[in-house]
Amino acid sequence: MGVWLVLVAALGMAPARKPGLWQSRTKTTWQQKPTKNIPSVPTQTTKVCLTQTMMDRYGGDIPETTSSCAMTNVAMTPGGMTGELVCAAPMKGKASIVTTWSDDEHALTTIHFVGETPIGHGEPKRVEWTSKTTSVYKKADCGLVLPGSGPGE
Repeated sequence: MGVWLVLVAALGMAPARKPGLWQSRTKTTWQQKPTKNIPSVPTQTTKVCLTQTMMDRYGGDIPETTSSCAMTNVAMTPGGMTGELVCAAPMKGKASIVTTWSDDEHALTTIHFVGETPIGHGEPKRVEWTSKTTSVYKKADCGLVLPGSGPGE
């Protein structure tokens, strides 16, 4: 078994991540809020349906976005994925995304966003936040949970 793991690592191969129903727990923290009136974000637990296309393209879940954001510089590695999410408006900026997989059923994603957002009719305000998401595979059948809508989906 140990020889197989070394061989897999040496060849740059990783276990295929499983499409289907995943449960994600996300904690987001503000490094800089656009105004002091914005509350802290509570930890959120969600169920996500990941398709084979999402697995092939991004290796898993990526943030849901609007048409003003695009994934760039996506690089798949044997143990994860890195990329950038570039957004034009209304919240303009860039997020670095790093996902690592411990196996085909567990992932940890960190997203760090720096940008600006309009507040009222004033000048845009600087924002910075980080979210950490732990995802666990549940089963192949997504049931009533529909696939997400990431960039280009």
